[in-house]
Amino acid sequence: MEPVNILTLKWGTLYSAEYVNRVYRGVKAHLKRPFRFVCVTDDPTGLAEGIDAEPIPPRPPEMKNLYTYEKNGWPNIYIKLCIFKPGFSHLKGPTLFLDIDQIIIGDLDRFFDYEPGKFCIIRNWVELRKRLFRKVPFCGNSSCFRFEAGEKYAYVYDTFIREIDAALDDRVYATEQLYMTHAVKPENICFWPENFVRSFKRSCTWPWPLNHFLAPRFNPDTGILCFHGKPSPEQAIAGYRGRHLNTWTKPCAWVKELWEK
Repeated sequence: MEPVNILTLKWGTLYSAEYVNRVYRGVKAHLKRPFRFVCVTDDPTGLAEGIDAEPIPPRPPEMKNLYTYEKNGWPNIYIKLCIFKPGFSHLKGPTLFLDIDQIIIGDLDRFFDYEPGKFCIIRNWVELRKRLFRKVPFCGNSSCFRFEAGEKYAYVYDTFIREIDAALDDRVYATEQLYMTHAVKPENICFWPENFVRSFKRSCTWPWPLNHFLAPRFNPDTGILCFHGKPSPEQAIAGYRGRHLNTWTKPCAWVKELWEK
């Protein structure tokens, strides 16, 4: 069996190398296929043996002098659109991209068995109040997606470069993942089954006011537990008090156990 690819990104100082190492340990524990684990990073210090560190690619020249570049520098979140460029980090074939603030807790082989050859991604989670009062946009969540590295999805990168002014304008596309959904094209997108990737704050925490009395619940059939926005894994472990009462969570012992494996 040909090896598959696991791809992560790390830049700056917000996340330490241990975040990448946790994902790597999770992959080793839950993926039976042979794999190459790649971390594209500006600092490979502390990465575990077995992780291939690849340098951050140069900023696309088309981004020069654009507001988003000036505000955020390079690299920024839009590097996720550069992943589709043929030859990115010498990748070829089935590639699973993972943000590094996630916990792998279940079988990963299903992420490669499901709809092989197609572009697969999480359907973005939207909180209840936004689902009640407006149409939910067709949007993937770019914390976890699978694609064929190489030529097949080169059009996504080409579209990004061609439309770069609109892509980087948050008045047109509020987030990078909304633009990615557009560039891949909705008709080419398959969403993962719900239990493949679950949101901690959307699937595990209780609605108000139960969240003030009950610790978050564990779903044992989950493949990957995603921490998008807040709380982070550390905040979930300690207990989190956001600006609004419905975002508070009790300390979560099972997240601590999974996070420290």
